Amino acid sequence: MPTKKPNGESTWVDPDDAPPLTKDFFDRAELRHGDTVIRPGRPPLPDFAAQATPDLDPDLLERLRATGPGWQHRLNQAVREWLDRNAA
Repeated sequence: MPTKKPNGESTWVDPDDAPPLTKDFFDRAELRHGDTVIRPGRPPLPDFAAQATPDLDPDLLERLRATGPGWQHRLNQAVREWLDRNAA
């Protein structure tokens, strides 16, 4: 009868030999919700922007988006400047 050949080292690790879990370990941990990775971001700002859906002409929206990332911020600044000049 043939003898079983060894298949290499065992990958099992005794949980008692595991290193202690430190604050650094948890700071670098990857949080998941199902298959989605939840990345911690900056804390919410106390004065957050309100969500609005203005009706813009398609050609105007296309031109704004063509200016690249940050176009919503630039639109916000343009509206703010217009209101500062024209508000009663």
